[in-house]
Amino acid sequence: MANNNRFKKVMSSTDILVVAFGAMIGWGWVVSSGRWIQNAGTIGTVIGFFIGGVMIYFVGMTYAELTPAMPNVGGEHVFSHKAFGPTGSFICTWALILSYIGVVCFEAVSLPTIIQYIFPSFSQGYMYSVVGADVYATGVATSTIFTIGIIILNIMGIKAASIFQTILTGVIAAVGVILVVASAISGSLDNLQGQVIIGDGIGSIKNILSVAVVAPFFLFGFDVIPQVAEEINIPLKKIARILLFSIICAVTFYGLVVFAVGYAMNTEDIALAMGGSGLVTASAMEKVFNSTIMAKVLILGGLCGVITSWNSFVIGGSRAIFSMAESKMIPRRFTKLHPKYKTPTNALLLIGGLSSVAPFFGRTMLIWISDAASFACCLAYLMVALSFLVLRKKYPDMKRPYKVNHYRVVGVIASVLSGLMVALYLIPGSGATLTFEEIIIVGGWTLLGVFFYTMCKKRYGDKFGKIHYGELY
Repeated sequence: MANNNRFKKVMSSTDILVVAFGAMIGWGWVVSSGRWIQNAGTIGTVIGFFIGGVMIYFVGMTYAELTPAMPNVGGEHVFSHKAFGPTGSFICTWALILSYIGVVCFEAVSLPTIIQYIFPSFSQGYMYSVVGADVYATGVATSTIFTIGIIILNIMGIKAASIFQTILTGVIAAVGVILVVASAISGSLDNLQGQVIIGDGIGSIKNILSVAVVAPFFLFGFDVIPQVAEEINIPLKKIARILLFSIICAVTFYGLVVFAVGYAMNTEDIALAMGGSGLVTASAMEKVFNSTIMAKVLILGGLCGVITSWNSFVIGGSRAIFSMAESKMIPRRFTKLHPKYKTPTNALLLIGGLSSVAPFFGRTMLIWISDAASFACCLAYLMVALSFLVLRKKYPDMKRPYKVNHYRVVGVIASVLSGLMVALYLIPGSGATLTFEEIIIVGGWTLLGVFFYTMCKKRYGDKFGKIHYGELY
């Protein structure tokens, strides 16, 4: 990995900010706000996202130091390798790839659902049902077409994908601002009665934590930045600041949107919307403008969020796969770069193929995939936080363009919080315990990882897991 010119350095400050922010702002702010408010209350949800945001920010600080210190493709793959060697690196990156692919599949399955809200007669050509979720030919075809488009765009180069990302992220931000401003003008504090914080005592804390524990799934995406470190063309220290700023932007966006919904709609309004389309955020937009057209405008913003998240995780996932293949942890064919655009072609095609298959399993897969991906993401974050602490001790003189103050405090808090999130998915009765189906997904992915680890270690011998760090660090 000593050659840092394999990828084109074309990404600007704006490019990496919108890639990270666009990854974190998907469809959840449209489809999940009502459920969060009913579970934890408006302020309870904001507090829950703040708690999740604090965890993400502490983890983000470890990323902020490590990314400019080791600016190679693969990011976490390199961090964990330098700290723990090939096995630790394999576990970290393999978990991260599951989280990326999980989000990509989540967005592929979400897309037809969103279009259905805009065009009620969209679903045609009933095929079959999966755990109560109907699968239609139009939905599968549309997801496939979008998948092909996103993969082609990414093969054509990171700059093209970044420009596309910037346009759509601008639409999301504009729609969000319109909702917040309109709610502030037309809403009322009276609407918060009965839905400030749901529950009393321990019950309220548990409800808030139920939001906090899912917040990382809706906030992860900043970690795409280290995946494309070799393609960024700005001072290394600036990368760290943009990474942390993207987290602040995402937490603020979710908090403002949730508060705007609660400020615009009372408990009866939210219950009615949940019993109807379920898109409470869109219903809030409709109420403050007294216009069904504005509800569709907000849903269109959510559609843009799906595509930006989809695009970002295709970028991140393909680079993570490339980095594992380059260090001979998975088959070498995934190291192939496009001769002109310098993009990891085979890795992109693999992710495209998986996201094309996902819509065939129906909407029930959304919950399973999101929880399995969130668990995998928290595990990867734990590995990075621990890598941060280990590298400070093992390599105190390593060049660090951005250096975190009080690193022990930051590293320990990041490790404890991300470790707690991992534990909550495994402890029965925590409110976030993985279901049987989700355990099957995680277990299957683990077995596939064991297969690749064993096969590649046998095939490549001493070359397995080798990374040449180069002269930068």
